[in-house]
Amino acid sequence: MNTALKKVGLSNGEIEIYEILLDSGLLPVGKVHEKSRIERRNIYDILNKLIERGLVTYIIENKKKYFKISHPENIIKYLEEKESDIKRTKNEMHALIPHMVKNFEMRKPSIYAEVYRGVEGIKAVWEDMLSCKEIYWIGSGRYIPKAFPNFFTSWNRRRLKLGIRWFNICRHELKKDLKPLQLEKAKFLPKAFSGNPTVICIYGNKTVNFILGKEMFAFVIESEELAENYRRYHKYLWDNVAKP
Repeated sequence: MNTALKKVGLSNGEIEIYEILLDSGLLPVGKVHEKSRIERRNIYDILNKLIERGLVTYIIENKKKYFKISHPENIIKYLEEKESDIKRTKNEMHALIPHMVKNFEMRKPSIYAEVYRGVEGIKAVWEDMLSCKEIYWIGSGRYIPKAFPNFFTSWNRRRLKLGIRWFNICRHELKKDLKPLQLEKAKFLPKAFSGNPTVICIYGNKTVNFILGKEMFAFVIESEELAENYRRYHKYLWDNVAKP
């Protein structure tokens, strides 16, 4: 249950107190403190947050407060309220985004670099690729399709719907088993090019250096000149080095 409550958005302290009240029923603050590992001064703050979320309630007897969880189905109501808030915020942001993008583009230098770390960072770069009609790869090892098959399946479905083509110069070790995807052309580098799991990707005016080992990292450079030179490098490898 701890994991589920964490996904709901409760903190460790909120989960601990919620579970204490679930197991014990009606309790005064003193008893909650005795059963928890939380400092007494923090318990009131946590209880108030749970009350605001509709997950805990209290009664007063002889001028003393006793706390208990509200009906467990209130967790579903709380999630539904969160979803409604997120939807409302999303609609508000959709209205603001054009203005924010305009300001962002005005202040962005002609050569611009960004660093992305971790799984979500890598996925963010892949999402950005869907903005271009052609994607060029150098040293592809099918790392993301292998590591995150569900994400890739969804992403590739959207790629095909948008008609985005892949020009993929793959690592030698893929030659035996690789089956090209729809809208993908693939060739293979000599064995001497194989090494650490690093990949170069060029799309639009962006060039990305991926490191896809134990630590996932993407260094994105936005420069038309650099992207154009890397496309020439890709063409040279495609025409003179890579083999079908």
